[in-house]
Amino acid sequence: MDFVFVKATEGTSYINPRMTAQAAHARRNGLVVGFYHFLRPGDMRAQARYFVDKACSVEGDPLFADWEDSGVSCAQKDAFLAEVKRLRGATHRVGLYCNLDYWKNRDTASAAGDALWIADYVTAGRPRIKTKWTFHQYTDRPLDTNLGAFDDRSALRAWATGTTAPPSHPSPPAATYTVRSGDTLSGIAARYGTTVAKLTAANDISNPNRIYTGQTIKIVK
Repeated sequence: MDFVFVKATEGTSYINPRMTAQAAHARRNGLVVGFYHFLRPGDMRAQARYFVDKACSVEGDPLFADWEDSGVSCAQKDAFLAEVKRLRGATHRVGLYCNLDYWKNRDTASAAGDALWIADYVTAGRPRIKTKWTFHQYTDRPLDTNLGAFDDRSALRAWATGTTAPPSHPSPPAATYTVRSGDTLSGIAARYGTTVAKLTAANDISNPNRIYTGQTIKIVK
């Protein structure tokens, strides 16, 4: 792991009670630490102030809006980003987290601040968008897992602290999947946007109906 984003706040009434401990644990292990605020309907400026006041961030920690509530409009999302940018833009990168549907079908402004963190559960590094992204959440099994568009941790830290722009997207790593109880090859193929035929050929599987728990499947597209 090279980075972690910790939930800080939600609306104007919730603070993650484990935020401080989680961030401290990550810092002790040398990770780049960022924070996010879960947007709720209401006063966006008030939520922005609540976020920056309550997040235990230090200079250079990226700050993100988590846009998942359908009651929050695109304009409200933009207003929150603008206010956080006004309050902390000189010392922090400010960005947007959302899933593929929100970015393609709800967003009308293509505004993501300094960084787009996109959730799309496909092969790591290949989210199905044309917009330049900075972080890609590509699975939530067994945990939310992300790829940053950086060559290494040092490059990510340099971007976060404002000394460099993000580099071009790296080539996505060769993806593998560990079979879990109840999985089928067709289900794995659908999850990663590939076909059963390609998976069977790449993994020397003679019977696509016979895969076993713990088996490592190489993902090809």
